[in-house]
Amino acid sequence: MAKRRSELLVEPQWLAEHLDDPDIRILDCTTYMTAQPTGPSKIDSGLPDYRKGHIPGAQHVDMVTQMSDPSGEYPYTLPKPGQLDALFSKLGIGNEHRVILYARSAPMTVTRVWYVLRALGHQQVSLLDGGFARWESEGLPVVTEVPAYEPTVYRSRFDPRRYVDRDDVRAAIDDDATVLVNSLGRNQFAGTGGAHYGRPGRIPGSVSVPAAELVDPKTHMYQSNDVIEKAFAEAGVAPTQRAVTYCGGGIAASTDAFALELIGHEDWALYDNSLLEWSTRAELPMESDA
Repeated sequence: MAKRRSELLVEPQWLAEHLDDPDIRILDCTTYMTAQPTGPSKIDSGLPDYRKGHIPGAQHVDMVTQMSDPSGEYPYTLPKPGQLDALFSKLGIGNEHRVILYARSAPMTVTRVWYVLRALGHQQVSLLDGGFARWESEGLPVVTEVPAYEPTVYRSRFDPRRYVDRDDVRAAIDDDATVLVNSLGRNQFAGTGGAHYGRPGRIPGSVSVPAAELVDPKTHMYQSNDVIEKAFAEAGVAPTQRAVTYCGGGIAASTDAFALELIGHEDWALYDNSLLEWSTRAELPMESDA
């Protein structure tokens, strides 16, 4: 399990020692999200902060404008394979590269990019544990130069195991082999407070594993595997079950999916449009404690 964690999370010093590795590409995923009382979050690009300073060799990608489908019915819909192919080819990222992700913003904006890459078949994706703040706090180099790499021919391969739609979720409600995992805050899960996306509450039968509790709130470093395993176990997620994560729009849910990977629970999928879709369709059931 320790090997798996080291594949998914890298330390700042390790990355500093591998900045010139030709097999690595680094992406700054900074995107700022501000929750609204109802509906999708307000989004602000992290590109201006990237231009002020970033890890050497890093290129910026925008979670919304570049890593979501611009024609999607909902704000953060998984992009079509051709969209990622064009972007990565332009950025000089090949299928063979190990991609390292980080941000100045909340960890969930990084795990969303991780999810997009995993859902579109890129297996070698890691996160910088603690993000840019930890990199900077350790006195590691920050530059303003924008790197240029030779274009590649990137080919994504959609992985259907990682994606579910509302029909899959409806079927999962009565399926004991599948557990629906709500990644929002506990008051949002209960339907008693916080932002909601159409109707407050949760999909029936869900369990609560808030994404915010899977990372240290001060350092943004991931909790230990023991802590993460305990969080899922206490919520009622069995190692033998298929875990389907969801939230408001598929962002926080990606942090739970990443955490499941960390602990070796590889049978997971993400409900991409989550409650932005489910809670606005009157024919789909919701429950709350309110």
